[in-house]
Amino acid sequence: MNILVLDYETFYDVGFSLTKMSTAAYVNDDQFAVWGVGIKWNDEPTEWISPDDIPHMFEQIPWDDTALVCHNTLFDAYIMTQIHKVKPAYYYDTAAMSRGLYPNESASLKDVCKRLFPDDKTMRKGDELVTAKGIRDLDPELEKVIAGYCIQDVDLTNAIFQKMVKNFPTSELDLIDITVRMFVEPKLVLDRELLIAHKEQIATETAQKIAASGTDRETLASQPKFAAHIESLGITVPTKKSPRTGEMIPAFSKSDGGYIQMQALYPQYKHVWDAREAVKSRIEETRAERFLTSVNKDGTFSVPLRYYAAHTGRFGGSEKINLQNLPRGSKLRTALQAPPGKLVYVSDLSNIEARMLAWLAKEEGLLQSFAAGRDVYSEFASEIYNRPITKANKLERYVGKTAILGLGYGMGKDRFQDTLRNGSPSVDVTDETALSIVTAYRTMYPNIPGLWNVCKQFLYGMMDRAQYGNRFGPITISNNALELPNRMFLKYPHLNYHLGDFLYTQRVGRAPIRTHGPRVCENVVQALSRIVITDQLLNIKEQVPEVDIVLTVHDEIICIGPDKNMDSILNEIMSIMKIPPYWCQELPLDAEGGYSKVYDK
Repeated sequence: MNILVLDYETFYDVGFSLTKMSTAAYVNDDQFAVWGVGIKWNDEPTEWISPDDIPHMFEQIPWDDTALVCHNTLFDAYIMTQIHKVKPAYYYDTAAMSRGLYPNESASLKDVCKRLFPDDKTMRKGDELVTAKGIRDLDPELEKVIAGYCIQDVDLTNAIFQKMVKNFPTSELDLIDITVRMFVEPKLVLDRELLIAHKEQIATETAQKIAASGTDRETLASQPKFAAHIESLGITVPTKKSPRTGEMIPAFSKSDGGYIQMQALYPQYKHVWDAREAVKSRIEETRAERFLTSVNKDGTFSVPLRYYAAHTGRFGGSEKINLQNLPRGSKLRTALQAPPGKLVYVSDLSNIEARMLAWLAKEEGLLQSFAAGRDVYSEFASEIYNRPITKANKLERYVGKTAILGLGYGMGKDRFQDTLRNGSPSVDVTDETALSIVTAYRTMYPNIPGLWNVCKQFLYGMMDRAQYGNRFGPITISNNALELPNRMFLKYPHLNYHLGDFLYTQRVGRAPIRTHGPRVCENVVQALSRIVITDQLLNIKEQVPEVDIVLTVHDEIICIGPDKNMDSILNEIMSIMKIPPYWCQELPLDAEGGYSKVYDK
């Protein structure tokens, strides 16, 4: 396949740039203009192509047999597909590749070059001595300068690509291609009218709550003014220690125990608490606005999915939009819809992380419960309450669910109480009850605390050259890292043991991070669960050509497919999701799914 390395240079100005706008808003704005593009075709010398020559140049390229390489491909490929209407056969992204190889480190072109070529001074991104800000039409002299910068960036991108691609797993490259395609070749449609009405409703409800509170927006939004208002009501302001200064400050975060307790003690002021929440929590409103400003001219919605957003490999949000945590039932979900003649297919793995934990720990009883399709949350709740618990016993089952999903990683009594208290529904349990539940979990599933000790040994092993290459199931010990079955690494850079703590530095210049066996256990479970879901995603792409994968959210895979033969297509997707990878064939998997005109699951 041909390789085309490419970098666009585009007009920018005060208030009009990618730093202040989404890619869609920036490119689709009337002010947008292309200054030119740098290209490297296979092994040929890098060229600068002026705007008028770009269409002719693109006409000469056999796109069906060409892979595109960019540093931040979402931007460059978006211009290609939306403005110039060309689509390569495959998308590489060197920024994404860097995040995969060096999680949590800077993926800027400048920093990647320094990291990969530390001793080669020729591999340095140049400093722009001339600015073209606000200049829409470049004169020949300025264009020559911009072209020089661009050609260098293309050459640097090609160099880091050639170096990184050698050791980058093909499956992960395919995932990068899919995530880029979600953005630059969008299939989801955005219901703008629904979101506009939603924004207006939120604004109306907020105004009503402020009016009912007996105070004003400024007081509700300000920490000191809200504290003064609370005191005027005869209420003692809850406080907490500032992690930055160590001083006592008002505890007004919705997860602060003191704030939660205050609301419970003074229910007569619920109208005040509700108004404060409405003013401070504008996430639904701001998200709706970002959705609306990111819609494409044809009404489609480019899905901004960030590859390797965490060191466990999990996806994250991009373009200041995080689709990984949209509330169920939210208008933001239902605004994402299928185009005419299509449906949204949603399939998700059932409690994948709990299953993976049980499999790693060899907790046979728990694995058998999963394999038999039994309700493990109710089963554990029954042990807690010493009576049969079913799905009808919602609060008790919720306690069992929270225990199964949370206690597997060393959570103690206090944190378990806080998790229940801040959950939905909110459940208060006594110290004695919380302690008994934690003890019951560790007694009922003793291999899981045993796994924490194994993971503690991983930490010692990653610092001991003699242990490199030792295996535990699908995990191989390496230098400051654990090699995963997909040939990627769970990294703990600069790992050391100091005064009883394991410490590692995720990012240069940042404070070291403390870790321990249970936390490493959680990291491993998340990383392996992510591989299960991404393997299935790739299998669906290959084996179900009728659908296009448009999003993945933790354990969900979202596709666009035809509105015919729906049950057959869904069953095919479900059957793929129930097949475990080769390295964990004993892992019992289950999945559920459905289809609709909108993304509403």
